[in-house]
Amino acid sequence: MTPHLRLDGSGPVATLTIDRPAKRNALSLEMWAALPSIMQAVEDDDAVRVLVVRGNEHFSAGADIGEFRTHRRGAAAARRYSEIVHAAERAIATLRKPTIAAVSGYCLGGGCEMALACDLRIASEDARFGITPAKLGIVYSLASTKQLVDAVGPAWARQILYTGDHLDAATALRIGLVNEVHPANDLPARVRELAGTIASRAPVSVRGSEEIIARILHGQHADDDPVRALYDASYTSAEYAEGVDAFLEKRPPRFL
Repeated sequence: MTPHLRLDGSGPVATLTIDRPAKRNALSLEMWAALPSIMQAVEDDDAVRVLVVRGNEHFSAGADIGEFRTHRRGAAAARRYSEIVHAAERAIATLRKPTIAAVSGYCLGGGCEMALACDLRIASEDARFGITPAKLGIVYSLASTKQLVDAVGPAWARQILYTGDHLDAATALRIGLVNEVHPANDLPARVRELAGTIASRAPVSVRGSEEIIARILHGQHADDDPVRALYDASYTSAEYAEGVDAFLEKRPPRFL
């Protein structure tokens, strides 16, 4: 944990806040390096079912470019820096719990990379998106490029990466970069509502869906033994019994 990353929450929804307003929530190397351990803490907390990632005013203006002359000076240092960023992005992307990026203001560069690592992105109308390696002479990582291509398709991924231009929230919604756009004042309530809904659903179903979607995105198109094991786990779960009972009794299910 760093002074600029704050993990809060009790109950099924945890919130990770990027809190460095003087730098528009630019991500320092220290912040990137802290993210895997934060994700592990979320993973290990059985009470947490959903993680919300948000910024203080802005989501994040990206990596702290002011550090590049020291932490990225020379090929070896740049490679180490990129490995730390990649580990942070992978820690978010592979978290075995649903993640929601609540995006307002700037969501640029590494900030957009972090948002794309989340499962869902809910944006305010004032959100601005961009991925800017072409303005810095950097080649975007393969894993993060795949996240972008999976979200918006190859044509828009090319335009975003080739130009480094900023996109408004309406364009981001149209191309599939975000799931929803709301007035800025309505964003927190909508994110709480969505996180609460997901947290109330059967964990065995949510985990299974997350695992199967990940397998599809990595090229799997047919059942195998691990996928069948997911099915079997649901058939024998207490959640399945509760879901059927609740439906027949015409009441909301209570998944513990």
